[in-house]
Amino acid sequence: MTPFNLKPIRKERTLRSDVVEQLKEAIINGDLPPGTKLVESQLSALLGVSRGPLREAIRQLVDQNLIESIPYTGTYVANISVKAIQELYSFRTELEQFAFKLIWDKRDKAFQEELKLQLKKLTSAIKDNDRESAIFEELELHNVVYKHCGHELLEQTWQRLRGRLHLYFTLHQKAHNRAGPLLDAHDRYLELALGDDLNAMLEHITEHMQQGYNKVEQFVSEIKSNTL
Repeated sequence: MTPFNLKPIRKERTLRSDVVEQLKEAIINGDLPPGTKLVESQLSALLGVSRGPLREAIRQLVDQNLIESIPYTGTYVANISVKAIQELYSFRTELEQFAFKLIWDKRDKAFQEELKLQLKKLTSAIKDNDRESAIFEELELHNVVYKHCGHELLEQTWQRLRGRLHLYFTLHQKAHNRAGPLLDAHDRYLELALGDDLNAMLEHITEHMQQGYNKVEQFVSEIKSNTL
């Protein structure tokens, strides 16, 4: 019996991308808990790949802040801490507000229709009680403004945060014991994003990012206490 729920990689696909997805899924699902030391020889054997693509995948996940590389010590699954959550939420708030400031006078029909479509997809995933799809579609909903704002560095920064956000959205689900956000949690977000009051949109982003935050913080604190 292997210690982690990892499967051999199918060779017909891109090895690095497959390794990335396998490791990311194992981290998000808790099969590779925070603080786990990643041993290349063990992971290479479990995944059925050489160390080359494995190292490339690990570097990518380091960039996404899901894995930490500590000099002279080793590579570990990133620890979850209250401080890390606080930093992520505050940084994410600033990023999304900046994105809306950039796009506000350029919100064309393509932006509006994509935002509406993503909300429908998110709603469908929540109604289906599909936890993974709900997380993906919620990230895709917020991705729309970055995709259309025309600022490449901002979009790249957002993409680098998505892996860590996926992990925290999973914690949010577990803390609230439900698949995704409440059904109407993004209705006001959509209304203001398509409206004509930028200041109201910016204020709502701050409020929106804080929804359920305290409960997630408490949940993480309990996890840390239980592992001490």
